[in-house]
Amino acid sequence: MKIAICQVNPIIGDFEYNISLIKDASDRARDSGCLLAVFPGMSLMGCPPKDLLERSSFIEENIARFNELAFRICDIAILLGHVYKNPLKTGKPLINGAALIRDGRMAAKGGKRLFANHDACDETRYLEPPAESLVFDIGGKRFGVTVSMFEDTWSQDDFLSVPDHGMEPVSGLVGSGIDVLINISASTFTKNIGASRLNILKKISREYHVPTIYCNQVGGNDGLLFDGSSMVVNQDGRLICIGRQFEPDLSVWDTDEVYDEIMNPWVSDEESILSGLIMGMRDYAAKCGFSKVLLGLSGGLDSALVAFIAREAMGPENVTGVSMPSPYTSEMSKEDARTLAGNLGIHFREIPINELIETCNRALSGLFAGLKQDETEENIQARVRANILMAMSNKFNALLLATGNKSELAMGYCTLYGDMCGGLAVIADVSKTFCYGLCNYINRNGEIIPQRIISRPPSAELRPDQTDQDSLPPYDILDDILEAVLERNLRVDEIVEQGHDPAVVKDVLRRLTFNEYKRQQAPPCLRITTRAFGYGRKYPIARGGQVY
Repeated sequence: MKIAICQVNPIIGDFEYNISLIKDASDRARDSGCLLAVFPGMSLMGCPPKDLLERSSFIEENIARFNELAFRICDIAILLGHVYKNPLKTGKPLINGAALIRDGRMAAKGGKRLFANHDACDETRYLEPPAESLVFDIGGKRFGVTVSMFEDTWSQDDFLSVPDHGMEPVSGLVGSGIDVLINISASTFTKNIGASRLNILKKISREYHVPTIYCNQVGGNDGLLFDGSSMVVNQDGRLICIGRQFEPDLSVWDTDEVYDEIMNPWVSDEESILSGLIMGMRDYAAKCGFSKVLLGLSGGLDSALVAFIAREAMGPENVTGVSMPSPYTSEMSKEDARTLAGNLGIHFREIPINELIETCNRALSGLFAGLKQDETEENIQARVRANILMAMSNKFNALLLATGNKSELAMGYCTLYGDMCGGLAVIADVSKTFCYGLCNYINRNGEIIPQRIISRPPSAELRPDQTDQDSLPPYDILDDILEAVLERNLRVDEIVEQGHDPAVVKDVLRRLTFNEYKRQQAPPCLRITTRAFGYGRKYPIARGGQVY
């Protein structure tokens, strides 16, 4: 029996478009001789729909469009994620379901039994678990279906710290005599997530001696990145089929064929994260209606990295880099910005801001008379630049890209209504240290980003001879501390035990706490870690007491 694993890139709420994706893939699967086509979780409405699930008109259209889709599918059965109404009067009104379409109708349904409550998902806000999972028969084989990778598929996985819910849908399905386990998912990408998923699938297949199909969504929705990487693992726990990463794909698995095991399927962190950021920017722009993007080109590392990602995502003809030199901008920075734009083939504009800064300073001179210059005057530069970039964004209908990295955003080393302006913060979940790694990876086959940008000390150039390390610890130290507190939730004493200066650790945590108000006003960022700002870290702004 041939089965198609269809990782598609739906648009949230665009039922017409999503139906076309599902119909096209179903037709291809049928033409390939498949009896069943498998699609990701919530693939009809797109994931995550968030509070659209509270809109009755949205749910009614979802149901009507599901019936339309069922009527249009011919000569093949399809399995897909589908939200349907809870038939009971108690609990939440909706179920995150799995539906089998066959012969023009819903032939069977089940749903997600265990729920996620983490940074990218809050299912208990909207959904109720169904009484049972989906089981169905096709082509002489019995299939059991789980929804979502880390809850329903393996409810007590030690590696991922998934909580013990007191039940395991997989063992229940295996007990019903299934021949194949299918997991339909909308699982978000984070660094090293592919290997973690594969370990779970291997563990299941070996323990229960059943082949396992994993079908995942692909694409970017807001800041969430869905990487696809759909897989088939045979009953011996060997990976025998894997879909492309960060691209739509259709894979065909024949249950009667013998396949060689696929060894070492994962690419480097640099390659996967760069690919994810490119996909995320492309989808964010397209799904928000933008065909062009622009950004400030400072001649520094972060804007160079974002410019490269933009070129790859949008095409060079749709990217504009803007250099806005101030009195403190070095000739080196201006040269490097111009060279970078030439290397990338993007549009380049230079708009000096000396006169605008002087005008602002004159307007404030009476009010500030007798007061020492400080970051107030430095921030005027950033806010002047933001005004120019936002004006260009409005006039040319181009998405403005913010270029700050995670290390800066954590420490508040950024200007509210200045360099934080934009519609998308492309690298706001990428540490400064890893930004260097990505830039070196980009230059692996030849210089694209001028080497001087990578090798020179980082500087915001807001005053003479300024460097980032005037105000911040060295980035390797800072990023190690931030990773410990943000992603591993370590205490001060635990971080100190790793060899860090107690005073430095406490100062980093103090700045992290103080600058929460900035981060909650930042543009959405593309998420590549388990604790991205915006999605992954929910802390109060107004608070007191010690730094925790």
